[in-house]
Amino acid sequence: MWADGTPVGSAQMTAMQWRIWWLASAGKFFGGLIIFMTGVALPLLAKRFDLDAVGYGLVSSVTLFGLFVGATALGGLADRYGRKRMFLIEMVVLTLFLVVVSLAPNLIVLLLALFGIGVALGCDYPTAHLIISESIPSRHRGRMVLGAFSFQAVGAFSGIGISLGVLTVFEDLSAWRWMYAVAILPAFAILVARFFVVESAQWLVKSGNVEHARLSLSRLLKREPVYPTDISLSEHDGKPVTGSTFASFRELIRNKETRRATILASVPWFLQDISTFGVGIFTPLVLSGLFDKTTTQHKGSIAHVVADDIQAAQGAALVDWMLVVGVLLAILLSDRVGRIKLQIFGFIGAAIGLFIGVMAPSFGANNEMIVVLCGLMLFNFMTNLGPNSQTYLIAGEVFPTEHRAVGAGLAASIGKLGAMSTAFVFPIFLASVGREALLSVLVVTSLLGAVVTWLYRIETAGINLEEVDLKELEQTSDPQAL
Repeated sequence: MWADGTPVGSAQMTAMQWRIWWLASAGKFFGGLIIFMTGVALPLLAKRFDLDAVGYGLVSSVTLFGLFVGATALGGLADRYGRKRMFLIEMVVLTLFLVVVSLAPNLIVLLLALFGIGVALGCDYPTAHLIISESIPSRHRGRMVLGAFSFQAVGAFSGIGISLGVLTVFEDLSAWRWMYAVAILPAFAILVARFFVVESAQWLVKSGNVEHARLSLSRLLKREPVYPTDISLSEHDGKPVTGSTFASFRELIRNKETRRATILASVPWFLQDISTFGVGIFTPLVLSGLFDKTTTQHKGSIAHVVADDIQAAQGAALVDWMLVVGVLLAILLSDRVGRIKLQIFGFIGAAIGLFIGVMAPSFGANNEMIVVLCGLMLFNFMTNLGPNSQTYLIAGEVFPTEHRAVGAGLAASIGKLGAMSTAFVFPIFLASVGREALLSVLVVTSLLGAVVTWLYRIETAGINLEEVDLKELEQTSDPQAL
């Protein structure tokens, strides 16, 4: 029962809270689905549009560039216009550009459509996090936010699986169109469902709209038996954010209390995205290169491209399921162990996995494939246990409510700079310096991520978002002390 004796009923979380969670999780699912699906589609696109290494880089990085723009230009607008409005707009943009990319008649239209998809997914990074974290009790926040984030890994794994299914049905270069087309109807269904969620009461209070906040909170907490029986909110002198997003960025950097939070939320995210997206997108390409060492029959033909892509996608599916395992463990441990410890541990483990990939040739040609697969599996597990999940969680927790979307959007934007950079240069460097040299660089960036996390640590496990005090949080990384 509740503190006043009211029976709890079957569950503490309400139907509206669960609805918000599922719909926010869907955004993460589409992010993983589309980005990792592009990795499988790349060989087909290369053959269809006669891409060289630079062309590979453009196709693979343009969505991530859109992520950067979306998180920067649109994500912060949730502080000004509300969480729900941006929650809807991003899904409209995603659905429209999925249609365009599946019908793209040439490379220019394809690139523009992939950029538009990235803009929508970039906006979702801060917005989905905030609409969950501001609607769910603190004791559930960590595992619920990471539970939603885990759908990115589910989407990545599903993207590989869907791509394999499409390739077996459409054994020609048009298969890439059907890969993206599969996502159109589910995206539209999620768009319609998002109309029926409530606005964040925290944002409404900070904006000075207390009565609307009370009504929103009443809908959010509607349950049987009724609890609480009456909702009363105090007046707040806050005003909606009216300045530009970039003005808010400057304020975050100038303010000593938020500068540390900005560095912690942004720099490790940048460093982990360099490796996570580089490895994630190009796992089929790396494995395809290994397959090419053993198969040369009809090399360059359409049949060879499709067959090689199927084989590489199967290898990527074997690797990518560890993303799901890693984030599931992160959900269990994040509130118990703490965000900072898991992020540091994950960075170090990811570096070890990449180093195994560097050393693979020394195990002999017959064992090289197995060693690379083991290294990539360890990398995926450790990055999702640590930095890939924890950076997302931390970015939505260390900023005050009135700047939370801007801060989380800035962190996501800087992270996507890393992802975009590696997506563009990875195929060029892979062709020029080879896999081992490239993975060696990623080992260094992963270890650097662990160092930066330790130096600027702020632990937020168990902290109520309404009571975040950055001055106190600066002093400790121990969730038990907090």
